[in-house]
Amino acid sequence: MSAHGLVAALLADTDDEEWAARVPARLDTFLSALPAPVRAGVRTAAAAVDAYALLHSGRRLAGLTPDERERVLGSLAARPGLVPALDLLKVPVLLAAATERTPLPRAEVAPEDPPLDCTPAEEWPDRATADAVVVGSGAGGAMAARTLARAGLSVVVLEEGEHHTTASFGRRPPLDRFTDLYRDGGATAALGNPPLLLPVGRAVGGTTVVNSGTCYRTPDHVLDRWSRCHGFHLADGLPAHLDEVERTLRVATQPLGVLGANGLLALAGAERLGWRAGPLRRNAPGCKGSCQCVVGCPTGAKQSVQLSVLPEACAAGARIVTGARVLRILLDHDRPGLPRASGVLVRRADGSELEILSPLVVTAAGALQTPQLLRRSGLGGHPRLGRNLSVHPATSVAGRFPEPVTSWKGVLQSAGIEELHERGILIEATASPPGMSSFVLPGVGRSLRRELEGADRLAVLGAMIADRPSGRVLGRDRTLVRYSLDPRDGERLMTAVQAMGRVLFAAGAKEVLTGIPRAPRARTLGELDALLAGITARDLHLSAFHPTGTVAAGGDPHRAPADAEGRLRGVDGVLVADASVLPGCPEVNPQLSIMAAALAVTESYAERSSSSRSSTAA
Repeated sequence: MSAHGLVAALLADTDDEEWAARVPARLDTFLSALPAPVRAGVRTAAAAVDAYALLHSGRRLAGLTPDERERVLGSLAARPGLVPALDLLKVPVLLAAATERTPLPRAEVAPEDPPLDCTPAEEWPDRATADAVVVGSGAGGAMAARTLARAGLSVVVLEEGEHHTTASFGRRPPLDRFTDLYRDGGATAALGNPPLLLPVGRAVGGTTVVNSGTCYRTPDHVLDRWSRCHGFHLADGLPAHLDEVERTLRVATQPLGVLGANGLLALAGAERLGWRAGPLRRNAPGCKGSCQCVVGCPTGAKQSVQLSVLPEACAAGARIVTGARVLRILLDHDRPGLPRASGVLVRRADGSELEILSPLVVTAAGALQTPQLLRRSGLGGHPRLGRNLSVHPATSVAGRFPEPVTSWKGVLQSAGIEELHERGILIEATASPPGMSSFVLPGVGRSLRRELEGADRLAVLGAMIADRPSGRVLGRDRTLVRYSLDPRDGERLMTAVQAMGRVLFAAGAKEVLTGIPRAPRARTLGELDALLAGITARDLHLSAFHPTGTVAAGGDPHRAPADAEGRLRGVDGVLVADASVLPGCPEVNPQLSIMAAALAVTESYAERSSSSRSSTAA
């Protein structure tokens, strides 16, 4: 689409700054990487704004003067029903504008990554064999591959995405990396009221390549609930597995010196309120505060699994095939009893196919993809498969400070405020990479331009909610997620907005930006409370993270598609070793929980297999 008119209107471009002239091209490039329905939605909305301008002024946006464009947008913004739609249209424009306005920091010389045995699917033979095939190379898949390879099995890991090196991250703007490293260019969404953006990674290393690096241990009361209420008895041994994962990832509390102003302000506000808070524990020894965790760490400090676990798996003999989409699990129906896994059928990017024959298939494609794979394989018959989805609904609040904060200098997710964690609310100081502000600034035209130019004085907090499982994954071939926000979780989100406002005001903010189109800013805590009194969670800009639970493990065969040791029911030879196997919401950033569960599931399998071989030999 031609975005010049829309960009000029939204950003009040008067042709006086060079960066603004580059925004339309950047926007077109960004949109071209997104799924067709998303592109169509943005283009339709842009065309509607252009048509409105034509109807009311006789000319399209590109042909209007700056003052005329300002009047057109002012007229649209004066209609309350259109403000949320305008805010959604602003998101890609702001991303493109911030990318052009904020220069990429000079790339440091990146360390050489540990070696991986990676082969593109185009170079892999059409037919091969292995003792175990692991579908997915993220948190669960990497740990499963390492465990099985160390147990002496020949292991092949299949990854739909590509392998990206640390050096490659420093050569491109964050927004360009974003569209490469995330499934659907980061535009995966859960449909519902309200809809939720639900970004997930797709690369060797999975979402660990693009997460914040925050490493929370699974709370004891969550482990107790999984064991006692769901019959997931592997949870009883998870503390020891969590210890092992922490050692592997070199988890430690982030030093204060690298947090950055965003995190320090969050800690200062919490301290003045007397709230529990502190620097987060992360898998990033030697972090340099480049604030680019979610688009690939350019310094190699963050120990994503492609830098930590997968090299160890490959050293033990595992091999990784990239650009490999698993079409289905192959099944042997000739034996009496349950069907048994016999391998996988894989499609390459060019459309050709390959087979890997194996008596064990480990599904680790993630909570949104594993249910689809099982359905494509004829293994989707359990009534709870794809259900029980938890997603950590999340929202952000920003505070404007009198002095520059420059939140994109420092640790991206730096400090945790746990005062309300017992109520299911976890607040974390979370900035955005340079040129990728995720916070929707208020206003249009000149007011939006002023907000953009003052973005360096904003500190940002995010909150996520320990939700009731309220979603499901549908379909076989494409991600189709439905999620209905539970009323209790909506109330928690509103409590979180008010709490984040309190922290920011306590830290010295002169005003708080809520991200709510109908109530965008408050200058006192009382004013914030009054604004929120007429707002519900469906008025917030919501996103979601950490999908879990869609092939839950447990003791009850009617409630859990996988048994208490992570074996898929109704088939022999299929293990579930990713976020989908968790019985419920982990209530914290889940990487450690997923990796510990995958370690428990595959270690249990290896021990059973070893015992079986010993018995046969005897």
